[in-house]
Amino acid sequence: MATYESLIKINGSVGDLVFYSLNGKNVVRKKSGFNKTAFKKSPTYEKVRQNSSEFGHCSKAGKMIRSCIENYIKETGEPLLYQRFAKLMTAIKDFDAVSEKGKRTVHNGLLTERGMTFLKEFKFGNKKNFSSDFFVFEEKEDMVLNVADNLPADEIVIITIHPDLEIYSAEYFEDQLLVKQDAEIRFRRHFQDAGLLLCFLVLRSKGETTHMGFIEIKKPAD
Repeated sequence: MATYESLIKINGSVGDLVFYSLNGKNVVRKKSGFNKTAFKKSPTYEKVRQNSSEFGHCSKAGKMIRSCIENYIKETGEPLLYQRFAKLMTAIKDFDAVSEKGKRTVHNGLLTERGMTFLKEFKFGNKKNFSSDFFVFEEKEDMVLNVADNLPADEIVIITIHPDLEIYSAEYFEDQLLVKQDAEIRFRRHFQDAGLLLCFLVLRSKGETTHMGFIEIKKPAD
């Protein structure tokens, strides 16, 4: 970009130059080589289109899932957590081995063991996440939370999420339970045969959140 002085003010393009006014100065620059039509159709931009499509999908998927647990994310005090979560969605999407490049999805990635492991291992700020001893298993009417021995909490929050990652919407239910040591922890099974379900768990002790993260939902054996 350069400025110029002339008795005649030019606005518009001449050849490969574009003239316009910026902050009271006459400015000239060369036209960009970017062409929207070529970007949409040219084989040269195929990889760029694929990456752009998947990036947009992962960004929307991450934002939708975060919206279901937003109140608890705020407790982490990590302003850039959304960026790490978007990178997580991208990593999970890479485990989709059934879709062609450019159409890989977070949904298919989460259906894989490695994709679910990545989700469970994600750390929310300085809050501890959960060992493999923590998981939920489904019964006919209820869900049962399996926890490690000597649960370090007096209150549990469980958010069950049924995401639709095609239209970027979700249904979710939040259960707040008081912990009774040596007692089985049960809560209502909100979704029947819902396909992909996510479970977000929060542990509190004396009003302070100590743990948060996703845990696995195990379905009953056929």
